[in-house]
Parts: sequence; structure tokens; C-alpha cells
Amino acid sequence: MNSCTVLTNGTLITGYTKLKDCALYIQEDGTIGDIFNMRRLEEKHFPPETTMIDVGGSYIIPGFIDSHIHGIGGFGTEDCDSESICGMSDRLADFGVTAFMPTVYTDKIDRMIASIKAIVAAMGKEKGAKIMGVNVEGPFISPLRLGAQNPAGVIPVDLDIFNQLIQAGEGKVICMTVAPELKHMRELALLARKENIVLLAGHTDATYENIMEGMQCGILHSTHFFNAMSRLHHRNPGTVGAILIQRDMQCEIICDGVHVHPELVKLLLREKPADNIVMITDALKPTKQRTGELTADGVSCILSQEGAFVSKKDPTLFLGSALTMLQGVKNVVNWEIPLQQAVQMSSSNPARIYSFNKQGLLVPGYKADIVVLDQNLQMKGLFIDGNLIRDRFA
Repeated sequence: MNSCTVLTNGTLITGYTKLKDCALYIQEDGTIGDIFNMRRLEEKHFPPETTMIDVGGSYIIPGFIDSHIHGIGGFGTEDCDSESICGMSDRLADFGVTAFMPTVYTDKIDRMIASIKAIVAAMGKEKGAKIMGVNVEGPFISPLRLGAQNPAGVIPVDLDIFNQLIQAGEGKVICMTVAPELKHMRELALLARKENIVLLAGHTDATYENIMEGMQCGILHSTHFFNAMSRLHHRNPGTVGAILIQRDMQCEIICDGVHVHPELVKLLLREKPADNIVMITDALKPTKQRTGELTADGVSCILSQEGAFVSKKDPTLFLGSALTMLQGVKNVVNWEIPLQQAVQMSSSNPARIYSFNKQGLLVPGYKADIVVLDQNLQMKGLFIDGNLIRDRFA
């Protein structure tokens, strides 16, 4: 059982609105009991031994949800090990993440199944961020838009293979990245809808018309926008153009300033409703790793001057992200995007799109998954289900 806690003198970013000079009450059951203006604090009565924490004007926001991440701190989904997934959970708490979706690479099917089973086995054993379920990237993707995925794992649409992957997840597979242009994708999309699995268009060479057909059968989300997808062209808008044009199409975006230029992130926010954009890290295993050799999906790598991972053997070969959600939020605020929108992208939107019950907003009755950031956006505290997991208030 949690102890009751009241966070006072804060600026709340609820997920959509900004409330100054407010307090938030966390109940014993780990949910938000009340949000109120500081003028009403003296009127309130709390249980004995309630902990009062003066946050000194800091921001109180919903905990970050990283819905697309391969690894962090030397732990990764490619390890196919539940202890490694738990290691991800613990390390993510250092960067304001209260929930995440470990993401499985495209690989040989037995490796993908082993990775999925390791994630499922880790659920309920976390000491940090909660594992919400499994994100499967591939294997039904385009060989022309592989990115850093293993080409040996790419296969045509196969409903039996799809069912094997889903069964390995024991009902915990939340989403899958697919290329909408592939033959038999409509049948897979309809099956995914029955299983309540969100499909994302990604690693795709789709035409504009392919994306429209995908939307008709329920492919309404997209993987790391701008990256590993067909480009915008004046005679064929491609996947990039379709996502920009179709305002109902949701999209992930990596806000490290390397994968996508900051001005394109700002363009996206002008063209698309903010509640259809999800900030992700797509971070790799060596992200924030403290010691040892750096490897990502078995490839030795180094951190480039730009801040992304490249192959140690061939530094021109781009491997992927070294971003954290906390740094992503700092980046977009530095790019003059309001903090309220950053919170939508990093917390509220993934919770809504993936139907996470009572998460992603600061609302009475919702889970007390909360990160406290000072005016410089440095983390001061992290609550998961009302428990103070990281205490830096002192």
C-alpha cells in the first residue's frame, strides 16, 4: 500500500492544459485523488502521515510513455532475456519514463518469438517503468526500406507467421509495423483488428494510393515518420506525403534533431493535429550505457558527433537513436514548441492511441504516473502508480 502524498506549489501540465500554483494529491491506492489551486490547500484534509512535498514551482506532468524502444543502458530486446527487459525498465525510470513498449526487431522468426516471450516473462517484475506490452517491428516490411532491420528476417505477408508471433505474446502484443503495399496486407490488417493490434505503416515503399488503401482497412498509425519510408514527390506524395496530407493519420517521430530536422518537426505540428503525433526514442541498447562494448542488434557501434549510433566498422553506416524521452522533451521545447504539446506527444497521445487505461493525463481517478521537472526540465522526482521511484527533490 502506498502512502499518501501531496505535491504543492507546482505548475501542472495535465496533458492538454497548464495550471499554475496548483497542488496534486496522490491517494493510498496509487491514483490521483484531487487537483486544486494552492489557495484551497488550507481547506483540505488529508490522512495522517501524508507526505507533503513542495516542488517549488516545478512542472508536474504525466510520466513519459516510450512506445517504441529497442534498448537502453546496455539492455536490449535482442538479448531475448527477461532480466534484460527488466534492466530496461529500471534504467528508463532515470529519464522520466513511467511506461514503455519494448520493441522487437525484424529477425528470423525464432529470434523474434524468443524476444517476444522474454518481454512477456518480464511483465510484472519491473522495478522501474511499467511494461505495457510488445511492439513488433516487422517482419512484413519492404526490403527497399530496411533501415537497420535485418534483411534476413524480411518475409512476405504470412498469416500463419503472424499468428505465431501473436500467440507467443499471450495477448500482450500491442502493435506491429508493416508495409501497406505488400500483397495480402488487407487480410492481415483485418485479422489484426480482430486481435485489437494497432498496425503502423513503416519500413515501407508505399505509394500514396497504397497508404489510402491501408487506411481503409485500419492502418491509421505510422512508424518513425520521415525515416525508412517512401519520400514526398510532386507526382507521387508517397508515404511521407500521405501522412502529412491525411490529418487523421497518426505518426511517431524521433525528436533527436538527427533523424528529423527540427524545422520538419515544427512543420509536422503545423500540418497535423498535435494529438495525432507520438514522440518516441527508437533508442538502441547502448543508449546511456555506462561500461562495456557498445553493440546494437549484434553490431559493434560508436556514438557519432551528431548524437546517433553508427557502425564501428563503417562510421558512414547509420544504426539508430541514442535519445531518451526526457531529452526529446527538452529538444522540442528548445525548438520553441510549447511544453503542453511536448507532453501530449510524449504521454497523452500514446496512452490514448494504445488504449492504456487511465494513463497519460493528470486527472482525478487516473494512475499517479507522474514526473516532476524543474524550470530547466531536469527531473526532480518520478512516481509510478503513486510510488516515489526516483527522489531528487533534495
